[in-house]
Formats: sequence, structure tokens, C-alpha cells
Amino acid sequence: MKRALAILLNEIKLYVQDRGDLAFGLLLPIVTFALMYGAFGGQTTFTGICRIVNEDGGVYAQRLINDIDSADGVSISLLTRQDADDKLDRSDITFALYIPAGFSTALEAGNNTGLVFKQRGNGGTEGQILASIIRGAVADIEQQFLVQRQTTAALAEYNLSGDLVELSVSEVIALREAKPVVTVNETTTGGKPDFIYQFLPGIVTMYVLFALSLSARTIVEERRRGTLERLLTTQLTVGEMFFGKYISFVARGFIQTLLLLLLSYAVFQMFTPLSFVTALLIALIFSAAATAVGMIIASMARTEDGATWFGVVFTMAMVMLGGTFFEVSQGTIFATISKFSINTYANDAFRAVIAEGGSLVDTGYNLVVLAIVAVAGLVLSRWLFRAVGGRK
Repeated sequence: MKRALAILLNEIKLYVQDRGDLAFGLLLPIVTFALMYGAFGGQTTFTGICRIVNEDGGVYAQRLINDIDSADGVSISLLTRQDADDKLDRSDITFALYIPAGFSTALEAGNNTGLVFKQRGNGGTEGQILASIIRGAVADIEQQFLVQRQTTAALAEYNLSGDLVELSVSEVIALREAKPVVTVNETTTGGKPDFIYQFLPGIVTMYVLFALSLSARTIVEERRRGTLERLLTTQLTVGEMFFGKYISFVARGFIQTLLLLLLSYAVFQMFTPLSFVTALLIALIFSAAATAVGMIIASMARTEDGATWFGVVFTMAMVMLGGTFFEVSQGTIFATISKFSINTYANDAFRAVIAEGGSLVDTGYNLVVLAIVAVAGLVLSRWLFRAVGGRK
């Protein structure tokens, strides 16, 4: 056992000294995580800028602008017609609202009027959402005018002034908006709808598999160069050498996961002390299972390129089947196939702890499956393992 631990310490030392391994195993996952978080932003609500050309300047044009601006996530940018046209031509913007001159005057006179949407193509997702928000604001104004006209007609015999009717209708509508008959409450189910909680488990497991696939290449290379054979000229047995290599690769995968989880703990405050310890246990068991598979690849491959390609194909298959970056719908054929991916069980365990606040008990089934894979893979890889041709 002491000799196996000596191999572990030596492998960790070489790992720390190898800048290429460190860059791939530690820096690349962190950079990938930062880029994906920056790209998607982790936002679950809409945010957009509504560019408006206000050629009217009247009271109802301003009310429309205020109503649009009051929508959650929407900000207003006022442009001249020339600026808006130029930006659309250059594709600097994809959508703009034009409020024509005479818009307010026409409404006050009870005449029909209109607005103009200008967009590049279909306006993009942002433009389509903004168009929907604008139509909703216009519908509110239209409703007020309709109620006002009906009220004026109903009270015509009392000779009330139009200003009084308009004021009364506005007050009633404002009161109704403050206390609507029907309210909508938004409730999020299935954990926290945050990018970090959704994608961190997949990033962690994907890079652990990639790193361990490279470790398989390392063993094949050492076998070809005779490094493993020279180690056997010492007092090491094949079993000790095998176990030393195995625990060293487990440690490398665990260290990689530990640093990513520590970063998430420090930056995003996404763990409690107990959930962090639980996540570390999941990481350790997954690293053990993934390393066992990597040792099988190393034992079967005869060339470095063979080990690399076998490892990459295996990793990508596990990533795609394991629901790493998308949710697998239960009850589908794909969900059944995903059960053959070790990433499925690791990702489910991580998400149960990180996103849903689960405990070790909630991850029990997934951890048992990973432990079985680790033990079975370790036994099979030891049976297949050869330090030199024909020697086990």
C-alpha cells in the first residue's frame, strides 16, 4: 500500500508540474464556465431596448412610451427617424417603433390612427417580444377610449363635459389596474432556474471524463516506452503499480472537481457547508467510476492514438446521453438510453444537491450505481491490465 501511495504522490507532483495538464484540467473548465455564463447570463426574465421614433410629441404618444417603459425588463431609447433608418440599414438594430405625427390629435378627435413597426427580417426574438409588449400597451389605450366613448354616450342626457368623463374613466381604470380582478402569480418549480445550477454539473463531469481519457493515453505511452516495465524492476508488483496509477487518476479528477466547486462556492454562494461536503463525496465517487472506465480503455488500447480516440468517443457519448446541457424528458426512449451513461447518475446527483437542496439520501440511488461501476470497472481493468506484453 505504501508503494501505491508513493506512485500517487509522484503522479500528483508530475501533474502539478505539467502546465499542459494543469491548463486542460483546471483552467480550461473554468474558462469554459465563464464564457458560457457570460453568453447566457443566467437570466430567466426578458430584457430588451425598445427604440422609438416619436414624431408626434403629444400626450398619448408619451403615455404609450411610458406604458412600454413600465414593462418589466424593457428600457426606452428615443431616436430620430434618420438615426433609426440608418441603424436598421446597417443592422445595428433589428426593430424600431415609429409613432407618426398626429397620433395624439387623431385619438383625441376619435379618429383611427396607427403605429409603424420597422424591422430587419422577423425582428429577432427581442423584436418579436417588444412588438407583443407594444400591442398590449396599445390595447390598453384603445380600451380606455372605448370605455370613454361608451360612457359619454350613456351619459349624454346629463350634458357632462368630455374632460370630466375622461378623468372619471381614467380614475376607474387606474383603480382596476391597482386591484385587478385576475392576478397572475409566477411560481418556479424544479429548483432554481439559474444557468449555474443547470450547467455546472455537466461542465464538471464532462471535463473529468476528458482528463481521465488523456490519462489512459498516458498509461499506453508509458507501456510503449517501457516505463512501466522499468518500474517492475523495483520492488513494485503489477498490482501495486496498477492500484497506484488508479488512485492517482482518481485524485486528479477529484482535485479538478474540487477547484471548480470551490470557485462556485466562493463566487456564487451556491452551497451550504453540508451540501458542499455532499457534492465533494459525489465528485469522489464519480471520479472513481470514470477512472475505472479510463483504466479499461488504457488496458485495451494498443496505441496512444487508439486510447485517445476511444476516450474521446466514450466521453462524447456519455456527455450527450447524460443530459449534460439539456434536460432529458422522462418516459421517452432517450431517457431509457441515457441510463447507460455514467454522466446521467453523476449529473442527477449533483443537481439534486446543488439545484434542489437535496441531501445525501436523495442521491443514494445514483451514488450506488456509480459505486457499482467503479468496483466492476476496477476489477475488469485489473484483469485486463498489462504492464508489458503478456504480463499481468
